[in-house]
Amino acid sequence: MLKWYQARLAKRPLLTQAVTTAVLFGAGDVLAQQAVEKKGFRNHDVTRTGRMVLYGGCVFGPAATKWYGFLQKRINLSSHNATIAARVAADQTVFATCNLAFFLSSMAVMEGSDPKEKLEKSYWSGLKANWAIWPAVQAVNFKLVPLEHRVLVVNVVSLGWNCFLSYLNSS
Repeated sequence: MLKWYQARLAKRPLLTQAVTTAVLFGAGDVLAQQAVEKKGFRNHDVTRTGRMVLYGGCVFGPAATKWYGFLQKRINLSSHNATIAARVAADQTVFATCNLAFFLSSMAVMEGSDPKEKLEKSYWSGLKANWAIWPAVQAVNFKLVPLEHRVLVVNVVSLGWNCFLSYLNSS
């Protein structure tokens, strides 16, 4: 399966990362609804899962793919550890802050609610949770994982994170 994935990644990297991200964002929402909220499949909100799939595939997957390429190309210091620290700092101050705001705002728009209210209610708690988890994940990701697999690593870790985001967005 890994060989098949790597072949797809080599042939169509952006599309492969987008599709993978869409699937895993959807899975995170299913986990949120079924394992955390215990809705049961009869009460599963398919539209909510669809919004997560749409966001993951059309926004996060492509954006993260391009972002990690940008970091790889543009942030290179004399020390490998300093390079990793600078990439993590950029990731957490630029990408994470913007992505969370865009996620919450776009979900509010797709739900027909007020993005400003959603941001006021959920942004700060979401960002604090992000900073508790993602700097360490990204440090390991940037240090040990080849560029073409970084979005996949984030997507796997994001199963739990997307479960949290989905819950945060819906609460």
